[in-house]
Amino acid sequence: MITAYAARLHERSHALLAALEGSLRKIMLFWLVLAMGACSLRVVAGTAGAGTASLKTALPYILLAIMPLVSMGLALRWFRDGADMPQPEIRLARAGAWKKVSPEEARAHPLYGTSGIMVSLLIGTLLNVPVRSAEYLVAIPAITEAVPGWLSTLHFMMTLDVVLLSSLYTIAFVAALRKVPLFPRLLVAIWMVDLAMQLAVAQVVSAEGLPATVAAPLHTLLDGNVKKVMISIFLWAPYLLLSKRVNVTYRQRVEA
Repeated sequence: MITAYAARLHERSHALLAALEGSLRKIMLFWLVLAMGACSLRVVAGTAGAGTASLKTALPYILLAIMPLVSMGLALRWFRDGADMPQPEIRLARAGAWKKVSPEEARAHPLYGTSGIMVSLLIGTLLNVPVRSAEYLVAIPAITEAVPGWLSTLHFMMTLDVVLLSSLYTIAFVAALRKVPLFPRLLVAIWMVDLAMQLAVAQVVSAEGLPATVAAPLHTLLDGNVKKVMISIFLWAPYLLLSKRVNVTYRQRVEA
């Protein structure tokens, strides 16, 4: 019974993976429509009674909507060779006992590929984009006129955070989907960038004399971002190190 259930889950992961691979253009179009619609509503709500929105007001929202698409397009180009890209010369993942196999042997292995639990990691990585964008749209107001220095700094740092991290997580998603050998360490590096970015936002904005009424919600938001990254690290780092599927797919090695 357990074996049959596991087989059904594996079949579903294969179907979901095939849907992801075959629907990238649709996903990009859907994101563009969804993001532009949400950003337009945010700008309209933020500029109500303040006249016509300027390019300065709209630019952060244009970047929020467009940059994940640009990043995905670039990543598809950079990683077009996928699994045929060279393996890293220095192996950082040393936990466990493994033996190297040829690319042909790796591809013939029954665990080779990005199905199974890997599909959850792929989807989770990509979901960072809409989740972070939604948090930004809810928390950060549109700037339409001269504002205090602390608000200008906060707006810039939070825009940088959402645009940079959305782009990086999109690139990681494509790297995983294309079975790029550098994917595991790329994702770990992005986690580190994410944590550093939350600390940088807190430090830079706090230096501007943030009002207490804003500081508390901002602390909650940044603390939530840090916790989400830490949960991802504790959940997925052991998997990236020890999973037989990850090792045969991305590192071309099997259990010794």
